[in-house]
Amino acid sequence: MFATNVRNLKKNPSLALRQAEQAPVLVLKGDEPNALIIHLDKSGMGNEQVFRPAIAATLYKDKTLSLGAAARLSGLSLTQFVDHLSGLGIDLVQMDETTEQEIRDIGAWLAS
Repeated sequence: MFATNVRNLKKNPSLALRQAEQAPVLVLKGDEPNALIIHLDKSGMGNEQVFRPAIAATLYKDKTLSLGAAARLSGLSLTQFVDHLSGLGIDLVQMDETTEQEIRDIGAWLAS
């Protein structure tokens, strides 16, 4: 296991990522453990396919990734990823501040 502190991680994050390919990297904040960096492909924690759908679903839910990008990250087909999201109760269509206006516009268009 490697260890680094937050300051060194900010200075050279690529070093921590390279080290994580060899072994987990413990990130210290002061003298206290704060985080653990593991390489998904080489973590030794089992198949990475366990983690990828969960990470992708979280990033999609937080609107960090599009549906397609999240599906690619997950390693699942688009259909399988949609099923995965459904099983987690994550909506594919997410309402925002423009949704109500778009519904009114579509309603007006359909009525004409």
